Amino acid sequence: MVLMLANNTGIRVGYLAGRFPGAIGHLYSPGAQRGPFPFCEYALDNGVFAKGNDWTPGPWVKMLDWARLSGQRPLWNLVPDFVADREETLRRWEQYAPVARSYGWPLAFAAQDGMEPSDVPPDADVVFVGGSTDWKWNTYRDWCAAFPRVHIGRVNTYRRLFDCYDAGAESTDGTGFTRGDQRQWRGAVAFLEETNGMRKRVTQEKLFGDGHAVRVS
Repeated sequence: MVLMLANNTGIRVGYLAGRFPGAIGHLYSPGAQRGPFPFCEYALDNGVFAKGNDWTPGPWVKMLDWARLSGQRPLWNLVPDFVADREETLRRWEQYAPVARSYGWPLAFAAQDGMEPSDVPPDADVVFVGGSTDWKWNTYRDWCAAFPRVHIGRVNTYRRLFDCYDAGAESTDGTGFTRGDQRQWRGAVAFLEETNGMRKRVTQEKLFGDGHAVRVS
């Protein structure tokens, strides 16, 4: 599973990319794109989650043009959606998917509250599990079971990384590992070590002392 460290290209992210080849990626939002870097694959967010009702398509299209000129293809491009709103997300897919498709990259569809697998457009290549926090964690396993390529957004803890990994997600993203406390950073490193065969899986309590244990391999 690829851990995408959203909008962060600092030295610690480069260190992880070098230590765990193929396991680290970048997820860029409009206005925060950098590189891209040949040692690290990337995908394109649409910026809706951060902007909310203030979102406009201009910065998103500008980012798509930047990616096209960069010479490095993104893994996928998230078509504009609307957080926790099924109907508006479907409407925006109809409006913006043709724009995204014209660039020739795989398209990601953002699953939102109230959706079922039958709502996913047949021409979507990746399902991006977004929505409200409770809805996401109540349904993420269903999406992973229904589709071969699933990305889960806003994953910021060791335990949740393993939840996604065990469910079969292709990738996750999060900002907390580089913006949060050191416990989160250690959790990301431990996850990468354990899933790359460098050490056995241990309990979260042993790693972080917070009393929330996970299964031991």
